[in-house]
Amino acid sequence: MSIFKFKQFNVDQTGCAMKINTDGVLLGTLAEANDPQNILDIGTGTGVIAIILAQRFTVAKIDAVEIDEGAAKTAHKNFNNSPFAYRMLAHAAGFETFFEQHAGKKFDLIVSNPPFFLNSLESPGIKKNLARHTDEGFYERLIKAVAKHLTETGTCQLILPIPTSNLVKYLLPKYQLYLQKQICIYSFPGDEAHREMLIIGNTQTSIIEENFVIYDHPKVYSAAYQIALKEFFTIF
Repeated sequence: MSIFKFKQFNVDQTGCAMKINTDGVLLGTLAEANDPQNILDIGTGTGVIAIILAQRFTVAKIDAVEIDEGAAKTAHKNFNNSPFAYRMLAHAAGFETFFEQHAGKKFDLIVSNPPFFLNSLESPGIKKNLARHTDEGFYERLIKAVAKHLTETGTCQLILPIPTSNLVKYLLPKYQLYLQKQICIYSFPGDEAHREMLIIGNTQTSIIEENFVIYDHPKVYSAAYQIALKEFFTIF
């Protein structure tokens, strides 16, 4: 059994292909919202992002969808074992099925640390191009669905590799969504950004750009990372 211990809860990772990772915990801790009432986590995996959000936003009701049935069962167990169980529901479904079943429901905050399909195949040529085409379809369906299920002031927040982030930003105008904030994430000072966290909403605003560095030196976390995780990681 693989248990990851946080300060206020534990997460069992048994049966989950997507283990707890830096991207997930950063999305959970850096996500911004003003007293959200309803939150949706798409592709919840172990449920760790949803539980972090439940700890941070103390009145929010949280739905979490996971297409892998085994992972959804694990997330359900993790929710039930957390102090926030009464506000959390895990759904063994893909996001499209979930939205079909909850057609009128809107969310103040939608988050996702989605599968990274773009550039994922090592083989070059036609096979890779076909895979990219399929991947783009996945993200377009995601953005299209999100656009229908955000409240007027709600936001969708995603953490993505740079090529996928660029694709998502390209898709936004088609569905009347706007990039409001972008956080560029670096492993070390002086590195190129390897992830971007996008905050997307219904209102066009001046785009805020921020940088976030994880390590000052090898095995030495930055002050920003320690501040972000201090309420969650037992090492801080």
